[in-house]
Amino acid sequence: MILILQPDTDLDSAEYRQLLDHLDRLPGVRYRIHHEQGEQQRLTEIYLIGDTARLSLADMQSLPTVERVVRVSREYRVLGRHQNDDRPSAFDYNGVTFSQDNLNLFPGLCAVDNPRHVELMMQALQQHGLVCTRMGAYKPRTNPYSFQGHGKSCLPYVFELAGKYGIKVIAMEITHDVHIEEIRQALEQTGNPTGVMLQIGTRNTQNFELLKAVGRQQQFPVLLKRGFGITLEESLNAAEYLASEGNRKVIFALRGMKTNMGDPHRNFVDFAHVPVIKRLTRMPVCIDPSHSVGSRAADPDGILDLMHVTAQGIVAGANMVLIDFHPDPAKALVDGPQAMRLQELPYFLDDVAIAREAYEKRRRLIRGEN
Repeated sequence: MILILQPDTDLDSAEYRQLLDHLDRLPGVRYRIHHEQGEQQRLTEIYLIGDTARLSLADMQSLPTVERVVRVSREYRVLGRHQNDDRPSAFDYNGVTFSQDNLNLFPGLCAVDNPRHVELMMQALQQHGLVCTRMGAYKPRTNPYSFQGHGKSCLPYVFELAGKYGIKVIAMEITHDVHIEEIRQALEQTGNPTGVMLQIGTRNTQNFELLKAVGRQQQFPVLLKRGFGITLEESLNAAEYLASEGNRKVIFALRGMKTNMGDPHRNFVDFAHVPVIKRLTRMPVCIDPSHSVGSRAADPDGILDLMHVTAQGIVAGANMVLIDFHPDPAKALVDGPQAMRLQELPYFLDDVAIAREAYEKRRRLIRGEN
């Protein structure tokens, strides 16, 4: 059960204290308090855990400072979409809105290699009105001898260039909790010219201590990729780990499932799960065509498989696209063979617009709108 309190409830008030005293006396029930500070008001939610089935909605609704009560109908208490639950499925970060209703594009470098390529990438994004990108500084690799990323040494020039070209959000994978502080320090040292979305890669989806550490901080939103060898439910529970620690600004990413059933693609494309995740949770949904397909193979018409699966995910309602681009893929230190080229960016944007328009038309059709 979730108690949603009146906006800007005074946490020092007698009414709030009376509410907590009542909750403390409920047998078999414990609770967790979550505060969300928006630009104009603070929202407080209290999650009741335990024997809540016997609690009356009307009784709980009548408690001091309580505005609304939601009975949890799914396992994902914080991020789940529950019955009669109209809590928002959106959040704002550094001037960018992430929701289940819009679409944000994150073309960029899977791995940062040198300042020149970073600048060329961000310059191209600015020219096309894009304000988000991906930049890999920490790269977990299957082969211990493969390039592992430049780490914190590249952060200052990445952030400075982002500020120069108006990039507001950078999706950046981390593999250890120390990386959070390295990113925070580098942002402060460069004057906070951009924002960072922490990315949890598929290998770390069940690294529960990392999930807890990332969830405890609320400065950065989180992009969680589906685990490559686990069920969808297990991956959604990983997202709930983040939210249960306090960070509800979570986006769920589909990046393909590891199985040879998807051959010749790198992974089995799982973008049919976009509407499923939106039905089960309030998280915006990201697709990662690059790591799903893993190549630049094209059909007889010349359309890349990358673009086919991107369109499929967007037509299904995806809210974010994470995709590899590179100024010179032949020289890329990671995943060059699957990267799109900068000169293909206009085509990518036009094709995405077609797919998004198709989704909007489908949505209007089911609503009976003209």
